[in-house]
Amino acid sequence: MKPALIVTVVFLSLVALLHLLRLLFGIGVTVNGVVVPMWVSLFGCLGPAALAVWLWLEQRPSSESVT
Repeated sequence: MKPALIVTVVFLSLVALLHLLRLLFGIGVTVNGVVVPMWVSLFGCLGPAALAVWLWLEQRPSSESVT
């Protein structure tokens, strides 16, 4: 696996994990005086997690044999 792919998968996984922790523990976030709703973290968790899994599966060798 290429190093850039590993870094990307790890980064996306960390982003997803942090959003999941925010959802589980109800951590409030305020950006420039505006409270960020909790539902934003649902997309912040599912999106990066899906991309990380997709990249991880793409790098695996295919089980199809080429003849």
